[in-house]
Amino acid sequence: MTRKPVEVAKRRHTRQVMVGKVPVGGGAPISVQSMTTTKTADVEGTLAQIYALAAAGVDIVRCTCNQIEAAEGLAQIVPRSPVPIVADIHFHYKMALAALEAGVAALRLNPGNLRKPNEIKLVAQEAKDRSVPIRIGVNAGSLHPELYEKYNGATPEALVESAMRELELFGEVGFDQVAISVKASNVPLMIESYRLLSETTDHPLHLGVTEAGPPPGGLIKSTAGIATLLAEGIGDTIRYSLTADPVEEAKAGRQLLEALGLRERKGLDLIACPSCGRTEIDVIKVASEAQAALEELHLPIQVAVMGCVVNGPGEAREADLGIAAGRHKGHLFIKGEIVAVVPEDEMVEALVREAQKIAEEGIEARLAAADPKAVIEANKDRAELLLDKGDDANNSSVTIEKIRRKTKES
Repeated sequence: MTRKPVEVAKRRHTRQVMVGKVPVGGGAPISVQSMTTTKTADVEGTLAQIYALAAAGVDIVRCTCNQIEAAEGLAQIVPRSPVPIVADIHFHYKMALAALEAGVAALRLNPGNLRKPNEIKLVAQEAKDRSVPIRIGVNAGSLHPELYEKYNGATPEALVESAMRELELFGEVGFDQVAISVKASNVPLMIESYRLLSETTDHPLHLGVTEAGPPPGGLIKSTAGIATLLAEGIGDTIRYSLTADPVEEAKAGRQLLEALGLRERKGLDLIACPSCGRTEIDVIKVASEAQAALEELHLPIQVAVMGCVVNGPGEAREADLGIAAGRHKGHLFIKGEIVAVVPEDEMVEALVREAQKIAEEGIEARLAAADPKAVIEANKDRAELLLDKGDDANNSSVTIEKIRRKTKES
């Protein structure tokens, strides 16, 4: 019987906009975004970063357009970019007009910084004429002073009203190709703002925790906010805003979507045991070496690194490929089935080699090519390890006995 896949909450229905050839909303796959950190006027440097982001899994890239040199740079970048380019506009509406002239796929406007209604409507009209969508990018840190005073701070209601005011101005010129974000650096504020926004409009939503900071804290804050909303079915496109190389943003975004089952796996998913009393190797060291080596292959594969042969292959039976440490040996397994035994110092090389063969031949073919003696040798190693360290290598029975005594006393 085919097992029904487990899924997160059903996605909220939104209208769809097209950012270049990338659909956002309307049931399209959730897209990953990032932003370049180069000067946009540095065409070659910016393109190099865009290509690196695309290779890491980004679907859409945003570049700042804060001066005429940046707009001129966009005119050279857009035709050569492998992904759609969004121009980030803050204070100068003329930079938005210049970016449109440069051929960008979308604009991002911050209503807290670009405030004059006539200028906003002029940009919206130009975008409408060119069929270029706009993201209304509300930010708690740059909220319009009037709204800040009205709500006595940056509240979910204030952030959503800011977006709705901008949307009304767009509506006055008949422009509705709009995505919206209501970002904050405070995670609970960000979550509640998006929840309220999702109840207020059916426009696609771009998720992010702004100014999340450097890893690991920035990764944790961003994941806490973005994953919470995605698990509730809210969100159509995401960005990790990290104080780090933007490629790290791209990797984090892809990995989050893959972990939630919202995008097909494109790269490596490495799992490893946390170590225990039976561990025969330095799991952290081997896992790190395996991750570094396997990531270079750019294969959509799940690989497990397990510290012992007693439970390793069974616990990680869902992995495409894995290795479990025996007595100075590595037991290589595919979907929980032992296929080879290799020397301990060749475990990482064996994983890389087998991953390449799986990519070329497929899992079934590699299972058929298994060494028949490997299972016998693996079972022998497992039996020896159990004999040496026993069934209770972590001495849990002692703790269990204490628990029983405590519960009887009470």
